[in-house]
Amino acid sequence: MSKGLNVAKNVFMTVLFIAALYVTWTTLSQVPVNELIGFENDQIEDTHVASPIHNDLGITAKKTVQKTETASASMAETVTTLEQEVNWSEYPVETVTATGYTANAESTGKNPGDPAYGITFSGVPVHRNVYSTIAADPALFPLGTVLFIPGYGYGVVADTGSAIQGATIDLYFDTIDQVYNEWGKKDVDVYIVQKGNGEISEEELAALNEWGVHEAGL
Repeated sequence: MSKGLNVAKNVFMTVLFIAALYVTWTTLSQVPVNELIGFENDQIEDTHVASPIHNDLGITAKKTVQKTETASASMAETVTTLEQEVNWSEYPVETVTATGYTANAESTGKNPGDPAYGITFSGVPVHRNVYSTIAADPALFPLGTVLFIPGYGYGVVADTGSAIQGATIDLYFDTIDQVYNEWGKKDVDVYIVQKGNGEISEEELAALNEWGVHEAGL
């Protein structure tokens, strides 16, 4: 009987000791133990996510590629619809040689971080959308001219280039793979939807993509 009482007493004293340690810790640190554990787990998770070898980086890159591929497929569908539903014979036509380019060094000699990276001659950033930025000879197609290029979509002349002379245009693509896989170099009949006045702004390009050439009021 005495032995049982001693065991119970020892257990009770141990519980009191642990409780006293807990009270002392929370009083001195002002941080509850459960919050401290959560903080440590958060730190571990943050470090894990930030690790350069974490698989999330691979997943992010994969999602970026998938997003680009999805956008490209959607653009192709839009272009096909435009080709089929619009009577392009109503518009003036010009036969040109069309090539493709990107904002990167292989096309422009510039890299991300350069102040002029991705900026066209007009000051408008390069853009691939229903109405995309393209380069042309302003003597033939002044800045702001809207062309319809079969297989590509609408091109808004926003850029120039020393190699872009006469009946030659350069079409903007987001990646070099798209340049090679989706375009390359072609002789194509382009339709002059609207002649430019020698300038184009970022706001005007945005209006074209939101409302279309006939509703944008340009």
